[in-house]
Amino acid sequence: MLTDQDVRELLKFTSPHPVLSVYLNTDPTLGNKDSYRLRLRNMLKKVNLPQDEEAVERYIMQEYDWSGRGVVVFSCAPEGFFRAYALAVPVRDLVHVGDRPSVRVLADLLDSYGGYGVVLVDKQGARLFHFHLGELREQEGIVGEAVKRTKHGGASSLPGARGGTAGRTKHVDEVIERNMKEAVDFAISFFEQNRIRRILIGGTEDNVALFRSLLPKAWQSLIVGTFPMNMTASHAEVLAKAMQVGHEAETKRESQLIKDLITAAAKNSGAVIGLEDTLQAVNEDRVMTLVILEGFGQSAYRCTQCGYLTSRQQGACPACGGEMQEIPDAVDFAISRVMRSGGDVEVVHRNPDLEKAGMIGGFLRY
Repeated sequence: MLTDQDVRELLKFTSPHPVLSVYLNTDPTLGNKDSYRLRLRNMLKKVNLPQDEEAVERYIMQEYDWSGRGVVVFSCAPEGFFRAYALAVPVRDLVHVGDRPSVRVLADLLDSYGGYGVVLVDKQGARLFHFHLGELREQEGIVGEAVKRTKHGGASSLPGARGGTAGRTKHVDEVIERNMKEAVDFAISFFEQNRIRRILIGGTEDNVALFRSLLPKAWQSLIVGTFPMNMTASHAEVLAKAMQVGHEAETKRESQLIKDLITAAAKNSGAVIGLEDTLQAVNEDRVMTLVILEGFGQSAYRCTQCGYLTSRQQGACPACGGEMQEIPDAVDFAISRVMRSGGDVEVVHRNPDLEKAGMIGGFLRY
């Protein structure tokens, strides 16, 4: 299980020795153990780090339990550094060698599957779920006062009498609202404790609307979708529906995000677009949200002393005068630096507007 603390540790680790990063898709619906092991061996043929290769193969052959749909392994034998994480979501196959763990694929996974809070709500209570990288991390519930309806034929069934709706009284409405308010307070605490980044709400249309209206605006802004679902649904059913609705909402959100990015960059209003301008903002730790088209990478130059990045060949670092070294992929370094400085990374899937605009950009802090 990969935690936020694990990600922070990976971001902090650098080494004068090569660090091997391996991402392997182990989705059981697409292959078996033997086929994945063979693919791993073929991937490692590109690497010349015998100790690290042996450590990775040993983990996959002897320790990995094949219960997940993906696995990521980091190894730097001279530093005694080895980390392995089974994932409940599939990953793209990747082998990377650098001076630090490659978190590029993790950034994509965190953007697509990280920090989902799901609320199932009815008139009496709520069930809350925290799904992270396809795993159920936390589940809680709250039950309020029972909602007791009067029998048909009583005074409350007459239009205009104590609420005017059959089977509903003013007291019933008060109980429902009180239960909802308690559920909202409970949910806010749950969201804060689990650092929820996006929220989905399930239930009947009326219950979802009432719950949503009682949430503070700051939390309403994190709602990415709603859906009908019974309170007794299993967590597997909830996860499947949440991922479906979340993916659909994410596609729409990404489209609007790119439009906002391109417009803001054109007006020079808190955003940049294109590799060189983005790298300059990264150098200054000004990037609040880095936006990248999935799969984009480009060689560039990096200072061996201060880490300055540029897509332009330089004889010496313009920041400190240090030696500039060509690197195969500047995007990987940019992702790592933005995440280390507390920024977010948005990995956008199949967007022609971003492709035409330069493949990469960022919203700025200042």
